[in-house]
Amino acid sequence: MISVGIIGFGRIGAEHAKWIAGTTRLRVASIADATPARRALAQGRDLVAHDSADRVLDDASIHAVLVSIPTAMHFDLASRALRAGKHVMIEKPMAMDFAQATDLVNLANRQGRVLSVFHNRRWDADFLTIRAAIAAGVLGRVFNIESRLGQWSSCVGPAALEYRPGWRNEAAYGGGGLYDWGSHFIDQLLQMMLAAQPTRVFAQLQGNMWTRDCDDFARVLIDFDDGTSGLVEINTTTTRPLPRWHVDGALGSVSSPYRLDFDTEKWADFTFSRADGSSDEKLSRVGPGFTESQIWEQFARAIGGECEPAVTAQSVLPTMRVLDAARMSAREGRAVDVTS
Repeated sequence: MISVGIIGFGRIGAEHAKWIAGTTRLRVASIADATPARRALAQGRDLVAHDSADRVLDDASIHAVLVSIPTAMHFDLASRALRAGKHVMIEKPMAMDFAQATDLVNLANRQGRVLSVFHNRRWDADFLTIRAAIAAGVLGRVFNIESRLGQWSSCVGPAALEYRPGWRNEAAYGGGGLYDWGSHFIDQLLQMMLAAQPTRVFAQLQGNMWTRDCDDFARVLIDFDDGTSGLVEINTTTTRPLPRWHVDGALGSVSSPYRLDFDTEKWADFTFSRADGSSDEKLSRVGPGFTESQIWEQFARAIGGECEPAVTAQSVLPTMRVLDAARMSAREGRAVDVTS
């Protein structure tokens, strides 16, 4: 049995504990959290709780750690964990920038440890459905892919109130819509377009309603070398959300509704409108993909040398590069080349 230490037992850290409990090869042995209330919650679940990450990292009986603290702290904690000989799972986004992410990949390789990033939305029903339709040629040559989230509410959402609940609206902590939902949606788009490579990024990042410190509106345009244009938009300042997905191709267009309950099965309700004017039809659903527990199960298998983790850290580097380019583009007001 692989013993896991969770560093950061906030809302998502506590969710991970439940997902790990659904595996056959892993168990949560201890957690570290700065707040007494979250430690008490862990103790109520029969977990050993520490007030310092060092207590987890120094414990030789802990084989792997989950880093589920604010984004700005990912690099330092993951680096320390790898140097302590632990296998590491990091919540998304992997780090604050491409350079940090690359350093972590290289460090994991030198240490001979498994490093993965929890990009679980690579297995969402809506993403799997539209990716399969594009790959099957249902839309013909695709030239426009739009992926959006819209709501009149901060992307901070339900958070653990005990530790700086608004950190996702603070730049110093790695906050903003681009790093929150945006990191997932950019990662999905790049995975969908694996046969093509991004060439240029233009972005607008604005703090309009819920924060002035970082972005509550993020629009990222990505050009690909096959001529496809991609758009990822996180708009938490709208009362009339646009479709979750809209894709145009030579044979027609598809879209799916945005629902505020974040139900990916409902987001997967795609309507295909053919260019020849024939009747609209629904796309065939694809799934189910990996569950969160299955992502952890494969992480355990990777530790055992049986396979790669569900998300390799190397595969996340293009996402980090585009996130960097988006921030530079918004800061400098120009398109940024990402081919080199």
